[in-house]
Amino acid sequence: MKNTIMILLWCVMCVAHLVVVSSLASPAEMADVRRDPVVVTVNEVLPTVVNITTRTRVEHRGIFYDWWSKNWAPFIEELPPQMSAGSGVIIDEDGYIVTNVHVIEGADEIWVKMMDDSQPMKAIPIAGSMVSDIAVLKIQAPDKNRKFKAAKLAADDDLLLGETVIALGNPFGLGGSVSRGILSAKSRRSPSEKVIQLEVPDWIQTDAAINPGNSGGPLVNLHGEVIGINVAVYKNGQGIGFAIPVKQVSDALSKLITPEILEDLWFGARFKNINGRVEVVEVKPKSPAAEAGLRKGDILLKINNKPISNSIKAVKELIAAGKERPAELLINRGSRQTILKVELVEKRKIFNAALIRQKLGIIVKPAETEGLIIENVDRNSPASEAGIQPGMLIQAIDRFKVDNVIDAAEILFYKEKGQGVELTILTQRRRGFLIETYTGKIEVKVR
Repeated sequence: MKNTIMILLWCVMCVAHLVVVSSLASPAEMADVRRDPVVVTVNEVLPTVVNITTRTRVEHRGIFYDWWSKNWAPFIEELPPQMSAGSGVIIDEDGYIVTNVHVIEGADEIWVKMMDDSQPMKAIPIAGSMVSDIAVLKIQAPDKNRKFKAAKLAADDDLLLGETVIALGNPFGLGGSVSRGILSAKSRRSPSEKVIQLEVPDWIQTDAAINPGNSGGPLVNLHGEVIGINVAVYKNGQGIGFAIPVKQVSDALSKLITPEILEDLWFGARFKNINGRVEVVEVKPKSPAAEAGLRKGDILLKINNKPISNSIKAVKELIAAGKERPAELLINRGSRQTILKVELVEKRKIFNAALIRQKLGIIVKPAETEGLIIENVDRNSPASEAGIQPGMLIQAIDRFKVDNVIDAAEILFYKEKGQGVELTILTQRRRGFLIETYTGKIEVKVR
């Protein structure tokens, strides 16, 4: 009897325990334990990550190939199969992508593939900076009105040493790749000699695995915000990966996404996302922005009565306003709001060959390869006094490479009378039956 009572008490306790457990957490709720912040973040951000593949035309040299190319020209444009180059992340609903320059360098065609799309879409390079290793692409979707899910950039320097971070990519077109780690260092210099050439003084370091195909993909925090762009892994050490910090990415975007670059419209100011606001970080003198009264430090609120949430949207709204028509900017300056009207101008109307002749006294035209050929030199001009002659090739102005008239004229536009400008000149001289090529620098005083 005593044993029977003990068995009954034990059964009652077991049932009570099961009732208590079931009352505390249902099976569905227990399953949610798996959906920790990492899983939630991955599900939110991974659809914004793309795979990037490239095609590059192969140049052939030789007598037989030259004969073949002349007689069978249509086949010269054939491209080899696509090669997976890396990853990228969509940062704007219109399909703008951020990736590394080294991912797309030398490509003749660029294709992107999203997580949920079976068919790749062509992308075009908008702009890129070798010194920052940041490039911007734009998806050429068949549906021109298509909107894409975009990732959000974190605030500058919003980094917590030791916080959980996630490296995302879409390598080799196989689908999403996820690795988890911590933020190991906020400012680290890679031992690679190549880094010395980059304008990235402080990379961020993580022990999250960054594979070659993840280059150009985002490094995100648990808020789903992009804190860096994956760029490299240190081969000689395990758990050492690097990413370009979001501050450097934001700086690069403010220089690469402008009305001047996107549509050849002269505005003359740059915006940047700072602490959740769109701030004016540069205003060039004598530009339409300066003439309208815009100042560095102004906070942009609206353009043509449309709220502005980020710098990319600001640039797109300016372009949408069009040329030769004022755009109305609502700004916050100090403690007061002000409305300014600015009119964008076609760059070619200001920055042209006539301006170059006015400043230096030379007539130029684009070369077949790179640079500007000097066709004529005015008498008693600054160029003639500096010894410049027709036939010379201008490769750079003040060490900035110039491949077209507009870029060259824009540099000279901001030069005051009597100010010096350095021209990198390539010239050829005949020595007997030999033609020798020389490169030198000549300083010219603008007029």
